[in-house]
Amino acid sequence: MALGLMALAMLALVTPALQAQAQSGSSQTQPPPANSEPAQDIPDAPSTVQPPPKTTLPTPPPGERKNEPIPFPGDTPQQQATPTQQDQDKTAPPPTPPVGTNPAGRPPRNQINPAEGLYTITSTVNFVQIPVMVKTPDGRRVDGLLPKDFTVMENGKKQTLTYFTSDPFELSVAIVLDTGMADVALQKINETYSALAGAFSPYDEVALYTYSSTVSQVTDFINRPERLTAALQEMKEVRGSSNGPPVLGGPLGPGGPTVNGAPAGGPIIAPVYTPSRESHVLNDAILRAALDLSKRPRERRKVIFVISDGREMGSQASYKGVLHLLQTRNIQVRAVVVDTGALPGFKQLERFHLPDQGRGNVLTKYVKATCGAEPLAELSRNAIEDAYADITSEARNQYTLGYNAQATTGNSAYRSIEVLVDKKGLKVAAKDGYFAVPTAR
Repeated sequence: MALGLMALAMLALVTPALQAQAQSGSSQTQPPPANSEPAQDIPDAPSTVQPPPKTTLPTPPPGERKNEPIPFPGDTPQQQATPTQQDQDKTAPPPTPPVGTNPAGRPPRNQINPAEGLYTITSTVNFVQIPVMVKTPDGRRVDGLLPKDFTVMENGKKQTLTYFTSDPFELSVAIVLDTGMADVALQKINETYSALAGAFSPYDEVALYTYSSTVSQVTDFINRPERLTAALQEMKEVRGSSNGPPVLGGPLGPGGPTVNGAPAGGPIIAPVYTPSRESHVLNDAILRAALDLSKRPRERRKVIFVISDGREMGSQASYKGVLHLLQTRNIQVRAVVVDTGALPGFKQLERFHLPDQGRGNVLTKYVKATCGAEPLAELSRNAIEDAYADITSEARNQYTLGYNAQATTGNSAYRSIEVLVDKKGLKVAAKDGYFAVPTAR
């Protein structure tokens, strides 16, 4: 009996606790309402469409930041220092200076001291270049000579050589073709154009000019043999002169049929026909070629190659003026004389000059003054073709001497040159002289 009463008392004490525990468990398992916020801040899973938003960490209170001093009561809050202009100048890269180029033909500017020139020329000198050909008495070329074998005299004074070479030069050649020759002679020249084109190397540059009463430039300077060959092939269509007196009357005259000296069906007064004046402007042609050659590179040897009968008549330029230009610009004139100029005894006939027939010794004077040689006078086709090869070979393979000569004061003056070889029995061919460049004032 007593035991039963004690059991009932204990059950009465345990029952309220079990009920309270049951109520709290049911409240935890019950889902929250739809509009209630989650109890914990759990980030969403990353989306496949948009990147996850950046999460910002909460700023820790003062005193808990790393390497930050703890503020004490009464201290003024420290403001973040702003960079000054001096600090920015220290950290910013220096500005890039502008890039410029010097005008063509001027020396580089001295960037350390712009007021001072890069170099100072204390005296003005002329570098004189002399192409020289040395041959044996029978006409064979002499190779293997040394600088000590040559002596150069300028106005009778010995010069000290500062340059010497026997290496071949690249050529800049102006071919000057006389189309005013007789048609028979011009057609013979037309058959040699293939040999003329083959006389030049791929490193040479060639321009073509023609002249009769006027001067024409057929091609500019080209260094492609096939283009030169094509230009020469077109020249085969050009015809020369009739090589006879002009026909002023008769059935072959320019006026047509006549009746009693008057044109049939025309006015009573017969017209007067005046033949055109014949001209062979050799001086003008050489001048035109020399002016164009003056613009070519200085490291090339410059040659005017004339194919003509040698007559000069009716030019506006004078021989003296053209020769001055040739000797100033170091240009050689070489020639193949054909037709009547190649006939034996033609030089003797030149002593008896006939009016209105032109002069044939002008071309010879050009060649002697600029290279010390003689024009090659040839009549046959084979001889003309051989002359082409000889001229280009000699112009390319000459000895080249050089020395420094003092410039003249005032107007440029002509200086004569004599080249001697310390070998007996050898013939030396070189230019007669040059015109010195005057000192700049």
